[in-house]
Amino acid sequence: MRLLIAIAWRNLWRNRRRTLITILAVAFAVMLSLAMRGLQLGTYELNIKNAISLFSGYLQVQKTGYQENPSLQKSFRADPQLTDLLDSIPEITGYAPRITATGLVSFGDNTKGAAIIAISPDQERRVSKILERVNTGAAFASDSSDQILMGHKLLKNLRAQIGDRVVILAQGYDGSLGNRFFTVGGTLKTGSADLDGTVVLMGRQTADDLLSTYGRINMLALSLRDYRETGAVQKKLSTALSGSPLSVLNWEEMMPALKQAIALDDVGGQLFLMILVTVVSFGIMNTVLMSITERFKEFGVSLAVGMPYRKLVTQVILETIFITAIGLALGNLLGAGINYYFTTHPILLGGEYADLFAEFGFLPQQQSTMRPDIFINITLMMLGISLLAAVYPIVKVYRLEPLKGIRYT
Repeated sequence: MRLLIAIAWRNLWRNRRRTLITILAVAFAVMLSLAMRGLQLGTYELNIKNAISLFSGYLQVQKTGYQENPSLQKSFRADPQLTDLLDSIPEITGYAPRITATGLVSFGDNTKGAAIIAISPDQERRVSKILERVNTGAAFASDSSDQILMGHKLLKNLRAQIGDRVVILAQGYDGSLGNRFFTVGGTLKTGSADLDGTVVLMGRQTADDLLSTYGRINMLALSLRDYRETGAVQKKLSTALSGSPLSVLNWEEMMPALKQAIALDDVGGQLFLMILVTVVSFGIMNTVLMSITERFKEFGVSLAVGMPYRKLVTQVILETIFITAIGLALGNLLGAGINYYFTTHPILLGGEYADLFAEFGFLPQQQSTMRPDIFINITLMMLGISLLAAVYPIVKVYRLEPLKGIRYT
């Protein structure tokens, strides 16, 4: 075996230029694949984390059916048994109760539809960054404050200003119509057109009076140490709550539009990757085929003196592995450098590109990632496709007859 390895290595450099070109082609393909997938998956992670941390949370505990048909009637009480369960799971770093409803907000002669969200400020800060998106003014400090935060577009559409008093009208849990004056304490600028144009944020105790909920909530939003733990924590909670009317939803179930946008973009990336790998595989096949064709006379002589076919085939496989391995090592090194750079120096987009990304709910920013699975998957894929590309040359060697090989010119 050592002799075959030595011969295979020497054969690579009989045509140094061709071997180097093939190695560089493999390295370039691996580097480009790693850079592209790194930017894609890193940008996906960035936008997922942004959407999760902005408001939705990694997981939400809701009453079964609420996601499909939101209603105050699908509310529940966060009893000590539930909060003790959440406290017992180390992956959960915080949870925030919320009340959601729809209503009308009026100022003067102007009335607009509003998405009312009631929170507890201290708990909310442990789960989301919604209170960090105060654009002007200041957030309310307590659950019972009569101040509210409004989306900056909603405030503009009402033609109101910070400090003005507005009236909010909404149907309560008991079916009654609640109405109350509130003071606009500040505005929110989240980057989401839906939130900025409709959201009204208020304290939970204040909402209890307006909506007659009195301790009932629509959801518990959860934050985790890492979004990759979402599946395990969801399974654990779902098992513990299996006998109750509550359900545990992950971010994909809460934000299907974001999931679909990512899936659609990912298809294009995978298609480009397949085309790139296919082109490189033909290059490898061409190199190996030319290399063995030039040596048909040598192979014929070797077979004539009794060399087994399996040793010739092994030699060809070793040459393919050497070319691929060198290209993979060089490509992984270059790809890691590129991914590391774009991980620490994200690409900030502006102009039309920023508007396009915002239209699909993405941040106008691209960032790479150093996730090991990207390097492992692309390396294994390139290695597999390279060995597959060597099948035809190997078949040619296996079918070679000693006499035809000796006479080959």
